[in-house]
Amino acid sequence: MVTERHQQPAAGKVAAFNLAEAGFGDRPDLDDDGRERRTGTLVTASAHIITAVIGSGVLSLAWAIAQLGWVIGPVVLVAFSVITWFCSSLLADCYRAPDPVHGKRNYTYGQAVRAYLGVSKYRLCSLAQYINLVGVTIGYTITTAISMGAIKRSNCFHRNGHSADCEASNTTNMIIFAGIQILLSQLPNFHKLWWLSIVAAVMSLAYSSIGLGLSIAKIAGGVHARTTLTGATVGVDVSATEKIWKTFQSLGDIAFAYSYSNVLIEIQDTLRSSPPENAVMKKASFIGVSTTTMFYMLCGVLGYAAFGNQAPGNFLTGFGFYDPFWLIDVGNVCIAVHLIGAYQVFCQPIYQFVEASARGRWPDSGFLNAERVVRVPLAGDFPLSPFRLVWRTAYVVLTALVAMIFPFFNDFLGLIGAVSFWPLTVYFPVQMYMAQAKTRRFSPTWTWMNVLSFSCLVVSLLAAAGSVQGLVKDLKGYKPFKVS
Repeated sequence: MVTERHQQPAAGKVAAFNLAEAGFGDRPDLDDDGRERRTGTLVTASAHIITAVIGSGVLSLAWAIAQLGWVIGPVVLVAFSVITWFCSSLLADCYRAPDPVHGKRNYTYGQAVRAYLGVSKYRLCSLAQYINLVGVTIGYTITTAISMGAIKRSNCFHRNGHSADCEASNTTNMIIFAGIQILLSQLPNFHKLWWLSIVAAVMSLAYSSIGLGLSIAKIAGGVHARTTLTGATVGVDVSATEKIWKTFQSLGDIAFAYSYSNVLIEIQDTLRSSPPENAVMKKASFIGVSTTTMFYMLCGVLGYAAFGNQAPGNFLTGFGFYDPFWLIDVGNVCIAVHLIGAYQVFCQPIYQFVEASARGRWPDSGFLNAERVVRVPLAGDFPLSPFRLVWRTAYVVLTALVAMIFPFFNDFLGLIGAVSFWPLTVYFPVQMYMAQAKTRRFSPTWTWMNVLSFSCLVVSLLAAAGSVQGLVKDLKGYKPFKVS
């Protein structure tokens, strides 16, 4: 059965505003902004943060520590965690404006930037956010394809021995992944994806734990890998030039592992209003970041101890482990399932932005606003939009094509982390805090805040340079679209 309807302009924000103004904020089922009463707590916010932070970035931490060594590696990991926690605390105070406790709510990161810094900074923030989101979806396409290929290679090594010539086609796997995403992308919004997010969160914890357990097992097995205080040794493991570039790239990989500022305001918007959201969110950020850091430290340090200076870029697909092959297969299946869901979480904001902009520009277009409700057996009514079908399919195909051209896990993760860390994790939270606190120029607070921001900018630029150099080097010997 098929029925046809036209979408109406969203009036949620206007209705919420009018409810609050009309004095309905005292209704027990509504919050002060007229929206359904929020029920989030410290526990749920902490869980959301841990889920948002722990992802595919954990797979490259052993490699990152291997480039930096026993001294600098853990120090850099802790430094990134402290900076992330501190800036997250600043951002938590910007959920409401102008007062952090009684001001008007900002429902997204971009709205908070606009409220405190104006339209021009809001546009820069949006640009940084969408570049990051597009980059992440490309990176997840690459990672999923590599994990799917690793399952085939693992079974091949098990049958034919560790020295067998076992290859798998990343191109074919990317096409399969893109096909799955085209189907999932027809789901209209986040509300239809709640089950996918839960599955993805469980999968991320599963494969991270498998990688950690395998590292511990390898260390306990008595195999001693060569490690050093300064990481990969010049003249033995790498040349002097490679040491510099890989050190820079490792900073980007670690930055990517801590990337969650994009969704912090959205997480805070789930909290109940008493006690104050900013106070709860600061505690949740501390719990979430400290828990994640302990987990990252275990994965990075134990991974380095297991593999030494030759640690693979992805310790579940780089075949630092061969046995038990079935457990490695389970880990890679978990990665693929997690990233299938995570892809949708990161691309849905892009979809919503483009579709809202298009409908706002051409409000009378039948193609843009028409929607058919198709009854799918066992799934019920499914809304199908011609515009959504065409545009979202085109986006998935484009990201898959870019991934086929640049199928390099570490380099791409490092580049995404480098590009997004400074503006989204450091610069905008610092600027919003100083605008809210009305910090005087050249005061001690203004000075050290800007020193922090500038230092992180330098680190991000170095990390980006290292990742770009790695991409260029990898491209020289790579033939895209070759099926192995």
